[in-house]
Amino acid sequence: MIFFNRVAKVGSESLMELIDELGKLHEFEVFTNEPHVKNKGRLNDEEQKDLAEAINELSDNSVYIEHVNHINFTKFNVAKPIFINLVRDPVERIISWFFYVRGSYSNAIKYQRFKNLPLKPEKWFKKDFNHCVRSGDPECVYEQLSTTGGGDYRRQSMFFCGHDTDCLPFNSKTSVQLAKRVVEKDYAVVGSWEDTNITLAVLEKYIPRYFKGAQILYNSYSQGKNCKPEQKQKETKIYDDVKAMIRKNFTEEIDFYNFCKQRLYKQYIALKLDDIRAVGALSKK
Repeated sequence: MIFFNRVAKVGSESLMELIDELGKLHEFEVFTNEPHVKNKGRLNDEEQKDLAEAINELSDNSVYIEHVNHINFTKFNVAKPIFINLVRDPVERIISWFFYVRGSYSNAIKYQRFKNLPLKPEKWFKKDFNHCVRSGDPECVYEQLSTTGGGDYRRQSMFFCGHDTDCLPFNSKTSVQLAKRVVEKDYAVVGSWEDTNITLAVLEKYIPRYFKGAQILYNSYSQGKNCKPEQKQKETKIYDDVKAMIRKNFTEEIDFYNFCKQRLYKQYIALKLDDIRAVGALSKK
């Protein structure tokens, strides 16, 4: 079975919809935690064990999807699933998150979950991201090695690093190195929706039981067949100097992102070389 512990704001909803369609095609089940259930992300040992065992009880032909950090199934003597995930440029991702939490969709879900939650002031909803960064607003500072303020999911690497306290400090070399090791050890594919076709090609080759025909299906899907219209957020110009300021605080996260992208490209090149060799072998017959 597959465990897609999806990173937030990387295009994972699009991949989820595609997996749903592939499930109908290839006859596998797709399980997700309910939309109204709070995604805790970081779990204690007992919670990790409970989730690992619950996933293990699902049928072999299934995919489980949740916003949660990587779980070491071996630690709890549970059979390890096939891990997949997506990553995104950390700066673009944090900008996307800033606007997402101010959108009507995310707020409708939040206030449905927590009916007694006080409403944010109008000033917060109208906050300008460029000014937020330039003025040193606490929401847009992204303090180095901070272990708090994770509500914006700034730590993309934490979805891979896991639940240990070593994974908490934001933009730390240690947490990123731990995340890289987990990717190499446990993840079949870490793709990127910025390179959709490459990601789907690699998924098709490495996990054909679930992803055979993914590229063809996606192309028809994206042309409007069986496709739900995406909610587009209002575009706001983010200036280059603002992005440059953010990048200075995301150096390790950017390094992790580049590591995952390089690994994806290597997988893609390898499968293309296999295709070339196969064609060469046929031509010699």
